[in-house]
Amino acid sequence: MNIANDIKCIGVNDREIRLFEAQFTTPNGMAYNSYAIIDEKIAVIDGVEKGFTAEWLDNIENALEGKAPDYFLVQHMEPDHSSSIMAFAEKYPDATVVSSAKAFGMMKTFYDADFSDRQLTVTDGSELNLGKHTLKFIAAPMVHWPEVIMTYDCTDNVLFSADGFGKFGTTDTDEDWACEARRYYFGIVGKYGAQVQSILKKATGLDIKAICPLHGPVLTENVGYYINLYDIWSSYRPESEGVVIAYTSVYGHTEKAAELLKEKLIAEGCKKVAVTNLVTDDMAEAVEDAFRYPTLVLASTTYNAGVFPKMKEFIDHLVERNYQNRTIALIENGSWAPMAAKTMKLMFEKSKDIVFSDTEVKIISALDQDSTAKIEELAKILDRDYEGKTVEFICVLKGAAIFTVELAMKMKTNVRFEFIEISSYEGTESTGKIKVKKDISGNIEGKDVLIVEDIIDTGRTLKFLKDYLLKKKPKSLKICTLVD
Repeated sequence: MNIANDIKCIGVNDREIRLFEAQFTTPNGMAYNSYAIIDEKIAVIDGVEKGFTAEWLDNIENALEGKAPDYFLVQHMEPDHSSSIMAFAEKYPDATVVSSAKAFGMMKTFYDADFSDRQLTVTDGSELNLGKHTLKFIAAPMVHWPEVIMTYDCTDNVLFSADGFGKFGTTDTDEDWACEARRYYFGIVGKYGAQVQSILKKATGLDIKAICPLHGPVLTENVGYYINLYDIWSSYRPESEGVVIAYTSVYGHTEKAAELLKEKLIAEGCKKVAVTNLVTDDMAEAVEDAFRYPTLVLASTTYNAGVFPKMKEFIDHLVERNYQNRTIALIENGSWAPMAAKTMKLMFEKSKDIVFSDTEVKIISALDQDSTAKIEELAKILDRDYEGKTVEFICVLKGAAIFTVELAMKMKTNVRFEFIEISSYEGTESTGKIKVKKDISGNIEGKDVLIVEDIIDTGRTLKFLKDYLLKKKPKSLKICTLVD
């Protein structure tokens, strides 16, 4: 494949591999890209996986029409690119090996050879003249290994981006680039957002007309689109509007809750709801979706007084990749001592800018049929009362959380949520004085408001709450309880 008049792609396609780096599924195989710049001096850029060495060397010979390369540029030392180095060095003993100092150190540890008699060490900003073509080197440490360099051809405005802008799949796979590139990015590069941002800043001063990665297709059209996506991904910003519901379910009850939530979100007009079963679905795709959308719902059974193993694995993947700038809601299930929500929340304690939903949904084993029927009946009554209106649900934490969610799911009326927590207790002792521990966050003036409580005991707390909320001047104020 010709990228420009003097630049050719001479890599190989692995159509048999089904598990890349021993963990990422590759149903459409994998590409190991290599490039040749044919000028007064000839440069070959990067090698391929060892099993394809013979095919690669044949590609070089055919592309160069029997000429010998003058330079071999090693941008990245991961063995899926570098394990063919020794075969190249043996076939072309006069070629100068060009790389970073760290890469030459890795060559010594990987292959017991650092080519000290024919090495050219380059750093950020170094240049190499081939004749018409001048190559400028860009240090790219931790994108995604420490030795990485990228190469910019100042003549044809081509960026050789190492593993950056790569994707799963062969070069001739006919599929949407973003989907598999996103899964590749967050699986392999995602932890190093700050380092990618640094590279993107360097790239702003370059006129890039094509990007040549080490995996996936060469990018020659609308290059700004790909750079913009990398900017979004590496700054940990949501890419699209939507909600991800990730769940684990042993006997189907938590799965039912996840599917019920999906139905309600769609009915409420949510643009995209992605649901993933962390036990049976591809983990890397679940991670990809979690970074793509702004809101994540985690629904897990309690397991060994903690969280289900696959949920723990999922959260570990997110945290180690610097998951941030997201809203997370929690649903837990447990038959006697639910602990999943507490465990999941603690796992994100060091993550930046994570906002947790004010309520945590708790399922005790499974939804009861009688209570579900009552909720449906009540929902119909409320729909009639609030027909054509939007009602502000004020959920009294924490006992009314499950009732509030179930009631809202059964209603057709538009519902917005507010949460309030009040108490007269300090520790286990009642002070006799009711206090607002957590107030609502929004303005309810002129709005139709429904207080949702699970149980009325003496009615003193609810009277306090009603009087308190009336001071905020709602249009109407009603009370709904499950048990009185």
